[in-house]
Amino acid sequence: MSDRLPFPPELTEAQREAVKCITAGPRGEISGPFVPLLRSPELMTRLQLVGEHLRFGGALDDDLRELVILTVARRWDQEFEWAFHHPIALATGVPAEAVESVGQGLPPAAGRPELRLVWDLIDELQRTGGVGDQAYGAALAALGEEQVVAAVATAGYYTTLAMVMNVARTPPPPGGARLPDR
Repeated sequence: MSDRLPFPPELTEAQREAVKCITAGPRGEISGPFVPLLRSPELMTRLQLVGEHLRFGGALDDDLRELVILTVARRWDQEFEWAFHHPIALATGVPAEAVESVGQGLPPAAGRPELRLVWDLIDELQRTGGVGDQAYGAALAALGEEQVVAAVATAGYYTTLAMVMNVARTPPPPGGARLPDR
């Protein structure tokens, strides 16, 4: 896998401002999807602010957010996203057995019931382009409207990043966990 869009050797003023914006925030660096997104600095800045909210200040519980991200990474076979978020998921309390199941494209095999509800919601959305009453109702009853909306928005945001990185052929970070073969 080659990196189609490596870090630009010379940055425009708009790109330098976009880099400043990202590196001043909680990410602290430009990596993964932000390298190819740097080709469109205003888009990168706006997207990363959405991601900053979802990841560092959103309504979704940390373990549920990370489960959504891993579910999206599996759906899109996105190695960078998987490798980057795999240890974060474990650190936020997603059981290793649940992470392994999601890596196989299966529902979480361990952990609190909300993990399965969120996986059902996002998996159905990714597979069918919608969500039936059963998955929606179960998620809504357990999490409330704000977290359901946050889960869907998180899936949409990380889907965007996965598509950008797949087009750019962004390599996974060195030494990171690999997506299991299906």
